[in-house]
Amino acid sequence: MFEKIKERIFPFFIALSALSVSASAAFYSVSGLSKLFAGASFEVMVMAGSLEMAKLVIASLLYQYRKTIPRLLKYYLSTACFVLILITSMGIYGFLSAAYQETASKAGNIEAQISLVETKRDNINKQLVVYNAEKENIDQAIADLRKGLSNNVIQYRDKETNQIITTTSSSTRRALEKQLDQAIVRQTEINSKVDNLNEEVFGYETEIVEITTSDGLASELGPLKYLSGLTGLSMDKIINYLLLVIIFVFDPLAIALVIAANYAFERLSEKYKTNLYGEKIKVEEPTPKEEIQEESKAERVKAPTPTPLPNTSKKKSWKKPPLEDDDLKKTY
Repeated sequence: MFEKIKERIFPFFIALSALSVSASAAFYSVSGLSKLFAGASFEVMVMAGSLEMAKLVIASLLYQYRKTIPRLLKYYLSTACFVLILITSMGIYGFLSAAYQETASKAGNIEAQISLVETKRDNINKQLVVYNAEKENIDQAIADLRKGLSNNVIQYRDKETNQIITTTSSSTRRALEKQLDQAIVRQTEINSKVDNLNEEVFGYETEIVEITTSDGLASELGPLKYLSGLTGLSMDKIINYLLLVIIFVFDPLAIALVIAANYAFERLSEKYKTNLYGEKIKVEEPTPKEEIQEESKAERVKAPTPTPLPNTSKKKSWKKPPLEDDDLKKTY
């Protein structure tokens, strides 16, 4: 029972799969061709849709009437079906490549924005290098001035007592204190500028991260970037190889499934024949054992009958013995 249900339902699954693949291939092909010929997109869509329908009909016709269709027509329809497969593949390639170009153009705009922000960040970093170098010099100068203040000692000998007196120079101390105050003010200004520049650099870094993660492009182009880094090929070459693989599988698979659906329904349909009385009777499919018996019977019928070999042995001739006198008397 289960086997019968499976035999009845499975052909419909094949037909459903064939229709889904064919419909999606037709949709992508029609959309791609309309983009290639944008000047007459509606007319191209009508033409491509009719060609897609004709392609499926041709595939079914070539299978159903493969034994009776004229040879010239069969060759032409086979060639037309192959050309239509190429046209469909070209339309699918155009559709998918256009979709990739939109994503690639967005990625190009984002890369340009990131490049602009990186340029601003690099300029700020250059200013930071200058200010950090000046800050180091001022820090060193302040340290030297403070050391000079601590070492501001003058020694002289008193004439009266002839003793050496150690004291500080007020003029030198005032000059050092003035220079120290100026250095500290400059140090404060530079520290403020360095802090502001660091904040600007942090803002630019944050902006780069926000631009990179915007519009979901990180998830769309992430696998391609990973494959590009892994193989050493550009993303354009990788997407081109991927599109070629898709189009070489897509539409040929749709045609193969259409032929498979025809075969499945042909096996599913019941066959009848007309008997001597004009009645239609169902033809039962022979079991594998009966098929083997029929094949062996056909081989025996076709096998030539062996010719008898000539008998070369001599036959003994038998002659009737002559009647004697007693026998003659008995007969009379």
